[in-house]
Amino acid sequence: MMQYSAPAMIVNEATNCHDSGSNGLRGSVGGGAMFRRILNAVLLTLAAVLLALPAFADSQVRIVRLSQVDGAVQADRNTGQGFEKAFLNMPVTQGMKLRTNTDGRAEIEFEDGSTLRMVPHTIVVFPELSLRDSGAKATAVNVRDGTAYVNFTGKKDDEFTLSFAHEKVSLTKPAHLRIELGDTDATMAVFKGDVQVEGPSGGVNVGKKQTATFDLADQDRYALAKNLEPDPYDEWDKQQEQYHQRYTASNSYSPYSYGVSDLAYYGNYINAPGYGMCWQPYFTGLGWDPFMNGSWMWYPGFGYTWVSGYPWGWMPYRYGSWLFLPAYGWVWQPGYWTGWQPLPRVVNPPRQFVAPRPPASPGQTVIVNRGPLPGHGTPKRMIVRNDSAGLGIPRGSVRNLANVSQQVKQNGFAEPRVHNSAGSSSSISTMSPGVRSGPGATPMGRGAGPRMSAPHPVAPTHSAPTPHAPAPTPHR
Repeated sequence: MMQYSAPAMIVNEATNCHDSGSNGLRGSVGGGAMFRRILNAVLLTLAAVLLALPAFADSQVRIVRLSQVDGAVQADRNTGQGFEKAFLNMPVTQGMKLRTNTDGRAEIEFEDGSTLRMVPHTIVVFPELSLRDSGAKATAVNVRDGTAYVNFTGKKDDEFTLSFAHEKVSLTKPAHLRIELGDTDATMAVFKGDVQVEGPSGGVNVGKKQTATFDLADQDRYALAKNLEPDPYDEWDKQQEQYHQRYTASNSYSPYSYGVSDLAYYGNYINAPGYGMCWQPYFTGLGWDPFMNGSWMWYPGFGYTWVSGYPWGWMPYRYGSWLFLPAYGWVWQPGYWTGWQPLPRVVNPPRQFVAPRPPASPGQTVIVNRGPLPGHGTPKRMIVRNDSAGLGIPRGSVRNLANVSQQVKQNGFAEPRVHNSAGSSSSISTMSPGVRSGPGATPMGRGAGPRMSAPHPVAPTHSAPTPHAPAPTPHR
């Protein structure tokens, strides 16, 4: 395990950084000189970090979320290292490849809530993840091998192109479908919507509850069947979709849809005086901080970004600010929706807080694991401890996490019953201490970084907060 500690993008609203009693540094002439040398070193480090940040405003590149990782999942981030272990909440960028092995499953979430799910032995490439000058999002996904499920929400003006074998599908309306690519044929089954497929044998319209089969050995000639052959992973895909639909509906404090279902399941909103509506994860105390579990990961073109290991750890690390409230602990304040953040702002941290710092040299993956062990136990019950912040609790596997969180606050732990989850029976794949990967082939640069569109955030009201209170009625 390697940990880095340097102040980066911190706004301290409560403490005076000129502490005359701090190690006597400002109590003598020699101490003052030492203080200045330390201050200069910190400023130089901060300048180096800022120089490594991308020019976000000028970029047309988008970043989407690797929102679930079960079993063996690998990613090729174009670093020159080939396929490496994939982590939950990894940014997925244009040109990346994802691969699931024997027991691997993965989900990718797009900004509008569209999803792509991969079952074992599947390879998917993302040739395009970009933003048009008009603000429309352009997405191209290529299924190279295996089976993938696509649920497209159909947001107006966005472009979503799906290709497999020699076939191409341009999705413009909501659709839910399954692609299976074998050695001699490929099939597309449509659960919802109406899909037009173009290929060497011409176009074919595949309607709801229909299946098109393409003969890869004969010019991709197709046969259309007015039925759906079930697949063993259909139920898993259905459970995932039900999870998103259930929890996304309870939250509209973000202009984006990716990650909001996990915020609704793993935490709740409070109204913080002077700060407005803020979100707080369950199972946290005053000793927890948002950077106890995660990693620094290197991406060509925009350098290092912090990847949270928490199951809800997407939106609170890409937008907004982490704020420390002495009576309540750390909360996330939504905002700053117009730009990608490799590391979120930190406001009013406690004096003992040590902010994460990216590695000095490019190309590494550095894992940080300072928190309690993830929740664990039997297939029917698990043990959840304070300051775990939801680690090890699969999506939807424990009912009423708010009540469980209160039990943990009172007793230090809880043993909730595990129900059928939208994920798998195993714990969520999280960061583990131990290793860092070697340097990549691409040096750190200041190339253009990802850019998001500029929606209008909700302006919440102000009132006294209640820790882990029920979520307020969302704005529409």
